[in-house]
Amino acid sequence: MADDRDVIQLIRSQTLELIQQITAQPKPSYELDGQRVSWTEYLGRLIEVVNWCDRQLAAETPCEIRSLGLT
Repeated sequence: MADDRDVIQLIRSQTLELIQQITAQPKPSYELDGQRVSWTEYLGRLIEVVNWCDRQLAAETPCEIRSLGLT
């Protein structure tokens, strides 16, 4: 069973792949039978997902702070 970090990394990777696919062949936004499809909005939401993943991964990353006291 994967831990949360692995799942978040997988979500990030899959989302970046989607971003790569839709930016490689951009499509126009359109409306059909009352249903609106906005590729710009979709891309923005995908970027938000990647940013969320980055924040979650950064919060879980252990860090070490070294300091030096001067007298």
